[in-house]
Amino acid sequence: MALEEQCSAPPQWRSVSLTHVEFPEGDLTGHMLAYISLLPIAVLVGFVTLIVFKRELHTISFFGGLILNEGVNWVLKHIFREPRPCAGAHTTLHTEYGMPSSHSQLMWFFVVYFFLFLYLRMHQTNNARCVDLLWRHILSIILLGTALSVSYSRVYLLYHSWSQVFYGGVAGCTIGIMWFFFTQEVLTPLFPKIAAWPISEYFLVRDTSLIPNILWFEYTVTRSEARNRQRKLGTKLQ
Repeated sequence: MALEEQCSAPPQWRSVSLTHVEFPEGDLTGHMLAYISLLPIAVLVGFVTLIVFKRELHTISFFGGLILNEGVNWVLKHIFREPRPCAGAHTTLHTEYGMPSSHSQLMWFFVVYFFLFLYLRMHQTNNARCVDLLWRHILSIILLGTALSVSYSRVYLLYHSWSQVFYGGVAGCTIGIMWFFFTQEVLTPLFPKIAAWPISEYFLVRDTSLIPNILWFEYTVTRSEARNRQRKLGTKLQ
């Protein structure tokens, strides 16, 4: 009986609009750009995954900068209160304000911070061999193209104007630079103390600031340990 009463007077339903990106029907380019505009969500999910499985303080700090960047974007939108272009073109929006673009701001924060990490934080990697520099340059070009694609997608899909995307990028770059140097100069010296806290040890939080190339370090240590264990296992079997 209760179910029948609910069906006779249904409530107003709303969709979970986190990934509800609209594009012109039949527009293949718009369809592709709609998926590209979801890359900021992929970045956030990737950070949460890294934090859960790596538990490294610099990664946690990087993610904290992203959250701060989003908070600044929310404040700026409510200060400027500039409407989005083509009001009413989209049915599902988080906020009616478009200045600055949060997608553009997040991606440019991420890209600029990553640039600085690659070329300043990892400058000692493998004595800066040609191959090492090459993969950094290739990765930088890919990241730059990604940020440009996300920014363009927001204009093409009529979620933002060019100025909203531009100033979002400027804000993201500025905050990314500031947060990187704040992390390097203020937080990094504190990481050894934070890693020694009982709660950090309980959750296996670690500090790898003194290791220039953590990927190479983990690879060599894991390979060495695997060979030692394999050697010990072979000795036992004999």
